[in-house]
Amino acid sequence: MKRWTISSLCSSWLMGVGSWLMVVGCSSHPSENAKAVDSLPQIYPDYVGVTVPVDIAPLDFSMLNDSVKAMDVWVKGAKGEPIHASGEYADFDVDEWHRLLSANRGDSIVVTVCAKQEEWVRYLDFPIYVSADSLGEWGVTYRRIAPGYEMYGPMGLYERCLSNFEETELIENSRISGQCVNCHTANRTNPDQYVFHVRGEKGATTIRNLQFTTDSTGNPRADMELLKARNDSLGGSMVYPYWHPGGRYCAFSTNSTSQMFHTANNKRIEVYDSSSDVFVYDTWTRAILKDTLVMRKYWAENTPAFSPDGRWLYFTTARRQLYPTDFDKERYSLCRVAFDAATGRLGERVDTLVKEASSTWPRPSYDGRYLMYTRANYGYFSIWHPEADLWLLDLQTGETRPMDEVNSQRAESFHNWALNSRWFLFTSRRDDGLYTRIYFSHLDANGKATKPFVLPQRNPKRYYRLSLYSYNTPDFTSRPVGLDAQMMAKRVSEGLRNVTNLRKSER
Repeated sequence: MKRWTISSLCSSWLMGVGSWLMVVGCSSHPSENAKAVDSLPQIYPDYVGVTVPVDIAPLDFSMLNDSVKAMDVWVKGAKGEPIHASGEYADFDVDEWHRLLSANRGDSIVVTVCAKQEEWVRYLDFPIYVSADSLGEWGVTYRRIAPGYEMYGPMGLYERCLSNFEETELIENSRISGQCVNCHTANRTNPDQYVFHVRGEKGATTIRNLQFTTDSTGNPRADMELLKARNDSLGGSMVYPYWHPGGRYCAFSTNSTSQMFHTANNKRIEVYDSSSDVFVYDTWTRAILKDTLVMRKYWAENTPAFSPDGRWLYFTTARRQLYPTDFDKERYSLCRVAFDAATGRLGERVDTLVKEASSTWPRPSYDGRYLMYTRANYGYFSIWHPEADLWLLDLQTGETRPMDEVNSQRAESFHNWALNSRWFLFTSRRDDGLYTRIYFSHLDANGKATKPFVLPQRNPKRYYRLSLYSYNTPDFTSRPVGLDAQMMAKRVSEGLRNVTNLRKSER
């Protein structure tokens, strides 16, 4: 893929493509007498030099300066027809955008921006690189939640098509008496198998498993089951799920979560667990598989994830502190233990992979090469930690490094991979320090990530400035989930729950 330096971008592009581009830019529109300036445009979102897949929605943008009265934008490539947008912000036609990106796959497109305050100004052109690797996913799922600590505010689970701007409700908590909904998790982006959780009096852990149409005895089984949200034998709710690639098992943590508020530093709140463990749920037998290796009395095991070959269960663990005031002494190590899918049993020992600082949210790439995780100074609820960053562990070499190419000065947190292991998403508060947004980046064959870009929106400056919602626990989905929100709300409200067995592995 060809890369351009900012200093030589304009002249290099014109020499390579041809002088006809000089006629296509701002000169053929109201900004034909624009004054050229030797600087890049300050735009929102910052799409200068990002790498995108061919199947991403148009990267609409505005000038960051609110005093700009009008914009005139051309986007051109070495192949295909250039596209044009003018008005208060750059609003590109969806079909024209996709045709231009497809024509320049594996290369780049160049954006020419003219803006008017008192007079028209033409800025230096900037590139957008079009990856040869497609996204390979239909869209994303996520929770949108308003800020709140003591009460559940408006929130819901949604799916969003990534090739356009269409968002669809999966379930909103207004349909279920304002209860909390969270943690929508699919098996390797496959919506035939997913799980999400509803808290509250009629709470439930909802599991959809269309892969298996019969149970372990050969009898027909329902396509969806609702488990008791809290199981006394576990000591807490079923939280932070992750599917085994075979589809039979799903790992959970069970957490007793508390909140504490800061009064004198740059952090607002600390979320910590008075207790937490990890277990595996068998969807065939409806059995909870408990094992003392990941349910130790004085330790807090958390955030499980299976390896893509199903042979390992990753998780984090920390020595529990006796007093909540010692929250900043609780540091989680990244560990793994062998898992046998034939017997549903864990191995005999736990391996520690990363011990420095505090690790959380382990997510292995689906090709088995890397494991991405979040590192903070302490604790595991990283979204409230400004110092939290993404780190990458090479599972072949054992080397781990901070992902400086995507990290910012504010919190980077929850993340997930596309099935092709070339794209990943993550949440960040880099925009305003208050709300989490979803960002995307590409990882090349050498493990180097590209400059991230925020989830595209139509008129994004207006959208993100007026939005009072954070994006939580995002994941890719290979196609629409197809959840009937009204039906799902009815089933949750009816309070019907399946009974689970309890099986404890012997040591």
